[in-house]
Amino acid sequence: MRVIFNEGLKAVADDLDHMVRNVRDAIHGAGAALLSQDLDAAQKVIDDDAETDALSTSIVDQCVELLARQNPVATDLRVVVSTMRLAITFERMGDLARHIAEAARRTYPDSPLPANAVDLFRQMQDFLDVTADRLVTMLADRDTHTADEIIRDDDRLDDLHRRTLQLAQSDDFPGTNQQLINVVLIGRFMERLGDHSVSAARRVVFIVSGFDPSKEPARDEGTDID
Repeated sequence: MRVIFNEGLKAVADDLDHMVRNVRDAIHGAGAALLSQDLDAAQKVIDDDAETDALSTSIVDQCVELLARQNPVATDLRVVVSTMRLAITFERMGDLARHIAEAARRTYPDSPLPANAVDLFRQMQDFLDVTADRLVTMLADRDTHTADEIIRDDDRLDDLHRRTLQLAQSDDFPGTNQQLINVVLIGRFMERLGDHSVSAARRVVFIVSGFDPSKEPARDEGTDID
């Protein structure tokens, strides 16, 4: 029975690794669509989201079967339940990247952002590109050091997000009404990508150590963490 359980857990882990690589690619592609008006990148993000959704469903189904058939306890139970939560988190991240790509596709060949907002959103995208790469490394190696970096650095993205709201609320906002909506919505999508990355990082720390690194619950308000 133990051999069967380990084989099932390995299959789930492989699917989760595939899923996080898809999410990384979606975040990179959404950034290219947003900042470079790359229509092909936007369409790829949108099309590929179906595979990410299917992987999430498959992982959850496999985990439910492991719980039902193998009745794991202690560390094994922690790994299976956390894997389900990670799959759901990554599925949401894929959806957020798709929303950004869809916003870019709607306004092509024009940018969905006013010119004076582009640099701010580029800083947010640069941050998310680094975070997306960290997620892949973190999950592949169960690397708690990388997880800690993701958790620690999220305040930078929160600060950039606040600046997008300040821009949207300024009396001299230079863009159209639609661009105003885009600044608010896309900024929120990007901020949520950071929140979900923190959620995933905390989940990996929990898998490895059994310890929930939430030492400052207020900073994670609005995330899907327990």
